[in-house]
Amino acid sequence: MPTTKLPSPSRRYDLIAFDWDGTLFDSTAIITRCIQLAVVDVGGRLPSDKDAAFVIGLGLMQALAHAAPDVPPEKYPQLGARYQHHYMAHQNDISLFDGVLPLLADLRARNHVLAVATGKSRRGLNEALKTAALQGVFDGSRTADETAGKPDPLMLRELMQEFGVAAERVLMVGDTTHDLQMALNAGCDSVGVSYGAHAHDTFTALQPRFVAHSVAELHGWFLANA
Repeated sequence: MPTTKLPSPSRRYDLIAFDWDGTLFDSTAIITRCIQLAVVDVGGRLPSDKDAAFVIGLGLMQALAHAAPDVPPEKYPQLGARYQHHYMAHQNDISLFDGVLPLLADLRARNHVLAVATGKSRRGLNEALKTAALQGVFDGSRTADETAGKPDPLMLRELMQEFGVAAERVLMVGDTTHDLQMALNAGCDSVGVSYGAHAHDTFTALQPRFVAHSVAELHGWFLANA
């Protein structure tokens, strides 16, 4: 059983959940290109950069189906395999955004429970954590293939149950409207980051407490408000 970190009067949030791609990992451009290449490989029309980036954060097949509406469902397995082929060829080119490691270290020092809630698969997240030398940094994680894809709130609800944290003590951090809508659906607060997949002017209706335009700005907000 996980050890629950008790609420602290000096903390606003006990559990902070991060999206992965485009929030902690500088992967938006490569994922966008891999989606485009995969769609063309199976005979679909090339998605625009905007359409391919929009689906980042969703579960893989959910994302590919949305990005390639002209590809028939019977080709989805092939589409997924081609995406994985292109992504695997470039995964070692991707790295954490500058400043992420000090940010996480400060949050751990303040005894926040840290988690990942991502549209990646469990295998994909485990490989990414290993690549980024972040194994053991997070207290928990949920992926789309083992729960439900965003914006369904199941990921956050399972994390809240696992660590015994009420919704009002949970903060979701992400770069897409899918992340912020998931938080809203779960009854949690959210913070958006503008340096990932979605334009920050789409965040307003989803009521994030803050929108950070850099990791340094996000770090500063955490220290003052989390």
